[in-house]
Amino acid sequence: MGSFPPPESIQAIKRALRAQWLRERMALPPEMVAAAGERIRRHVEAWPPFHAAHTVLAYMAFRNEIDLTPLFGDYPKKRWVLPRMVAPGELALHLYQPGALQRHQYGMLEPAPECPLVDPEEIELAFIPGVAFDGYGFRLGYGGGYFDRLLPRLKGITVGVTHARFLIDTLPHTPTDGRVQWILTETGWVQAQSPE
Repeated sequence: MGSFPPPESIQAIKRALRAQWLRERMALPPEMVAAAGERIRRHVEAWPPFHAAHTVLAYMAFRNEIDLTPLFGDYPKKRWVLPRMVAPGELALHLYQPGALQRHQYGMLEPAPECPLVDPEEIELAFIPGVAFDGYGFRLGYGGGYFDRLLPRLKGITVGVTHARFLIDTLPHTPTDGRVQWILTETGWVQAQSPE
């Protein structure tokens, strides 16, 4: 009977995959990234849970991530929420205010600290970025564990968003890795399977 690799081996594998897939994502032509974003936003608009949700967590696209921000203007009655990095591994959630975004030292835009805080339990629908996802909802992010710590605190529907080429059959994972319930790519919706 085989045994699972030790966590440090899993982390080494994840580092290698992250580096490889980030290189691939950064090499995607701008028009391909834009087209994927347009198709994904249309999938979102056709999804009943999106219309049912009032408080929605999203993100500011970074390094060729899928851009959801056009939805902010198209659905101004929704309560859009964005994450802000406040400490190593810790995210605070703030109400989106267009004139109150600032650039983090890592390069992404995030809400200014004075934007109103939102309790994670208020989130009805959460769009979670990732370098890659697998069919079980496991996520490969940038390696800081920020969303892994946030996901268990979210009570609403969780959706991983990525390019179709980065939806993988199985990702290496540890017990501390968070999972999403759905994965959305430009080719459509995938409901995460139970890993058991």
